[in-house]
Amino acid sequence: MAYLCDATAHATILGGALALSFSTSVFVGVLAVSLAMATIVTMLSRRGYTMDTLLREMANSALAFGLLAISLPEGVRIDLIAYLFDDILTLYKTGPAVIWAGAALVLGLVAWRWSALLTATLSSELAYASGIDLKREQMMLTVALAIVVAVAIKVVGVLLVLALLIIPAATAHAFANTPERMALIAGLTGAISALGGLQLACQFDTPTGPTIVALAAVLFALANIAKPLRP
Repeated sequence: MAYLCDATAHATILGGALALSFSTSVFVGVLAVSLAMATIVTMLSRRGYTMDTLLREMANSALAFGLLAISLPEGVRIDLIAYLFDDILTLYKTGPAVIWAGAALVLGLVAWRWSALLTATLSSELAYASGIDLKREQMMLTVALAIVVAVAIKVVGVLLVLALLIIPAATAHAFANTPERMALIAGLTGAISALGGLQLACQFDTPTGPTIVALAAVLFALANIAKPLRP
């Protein structure tokens, strides 16, 4: 799933370029390419392709086509650095609404399918034995991840979105003894990282995205330092 997140994030550059070429919303283009990427990877993985090789190929290809597409529109100048390291402070009025809408959609999906998603993720054999459609649950999880990537890019940019998804979960692993508790702690850690990083960025005049991820990394380090001290 980490590789899939990384590949999807790289593919969003192509989505942004296509959106500008067709004079439509960048977020719409990013979301469309993210969902297409998730669907294609899921379909190809069922045909016997090795997942890590497939994801590397898709990520690099999408990145290359995206960079080419960015250079094609005439009269359009794109700040690629700003896209790679986005800043939540530069969002327009609709930006926060898009973030909240995406978060609500994914949270609703996870709450609705939590048991089935958890079973399918932990054990494919148990999922089959329980009568769960494994392919459907994998597709739902992949689509949810694509939406999360498309939304999170507005906060930390393409290059740091993987860290924002992985580090809070790794931090929660030090304290969680159940999947539910791990999801709760990971969500809380991510929220603290985002809000705390935003506050620190405003206070020290640092880039918002890297500051959020840096705070998440500090929380991860503190969690692993505190772990051996737990009774």
